[in-house]
Amino acid sequence: MRIGEIAAVVGVTTRAIRHYHHVGLLPEPERRPNQYRDYSVRDAVLLARVRRLTELGLSLDEVRDVLADDAGRELADVLEELDADLARQEAAIAERRRRLAVLLAAGPGEGEPLPPALAELLAKAPATDSPTAAKDREHLILLDAAGAGGREVYAALGPLAADPAVLALYERLDELADASVDDPRIPSLAADLVASVPDEVFAAIPADGAVVAGFKEALLAEYAPAQAEVVRRVMEAFIERGRG
Repeated sequence: MRIGEIAAVVGVTTRAIRHYHHVGLLPEPERRPNQYRDYSVRDAVLLARVRRLTELGLSLDEVRDVLADDAGRELADVLEELDADLARQEAAIAERRRRLAVLLAAGPGEGEPLPPALAELLAKAPATDSPTAAKDREHLILLDAAGAGGREVYAALGPLAADPAVLALYERLDELADASVDDPRIPSLAADLVASVPDEVFAAIPADGAVVAGFKEALLAEYAPAQAEVVRRVMEAFIERGRG
């Protein structure tokens, strides 16, 4: 049989057959004097087995193991491994669907979808027009992307996010937009902000403060000078208490 004929018999493409030859999965048959490949029934049987195995979801390397000599893996072993892999994929898909359900339940967000745990946290916060509250939301998303978030931290922040008194702290920070860095309101506001954060959150901060330090300059540049001084003091307190 020529390559087109064996392809038609087995139900694969000639391109697939040539690829199997190229990767060493299917031995090259002898050629006729005119240089056309001459496939036998044995080649067709082997090609049909390759097709069945690939349709089961095996990779070409796994198919090669199955087709190997006595030193190769048994088909049953490969199929059991494939079944376990499919089970892991199903579990991963179920978890992704659970996260998607959280995002859908949270409604449309601002920009790209939020991580589920962070979406749950932000959904608890009361509505506000505070510019610094909006910045805080953006910074939480950034820190989450950098790996500084997590369910434990968000669970600890939950009561704080839902506390209407937090809005008053944001408003006080908003009022410093045009203030100087020596404004007398800075120390007390920084102290009140630090005092409002649960101990569980400080306990979750890395002891070396590396994550916070990596964002420090970029975050401070987002604020007016007096506001940046408040945030700087709060961040330093975070690092210090995280070490304690």
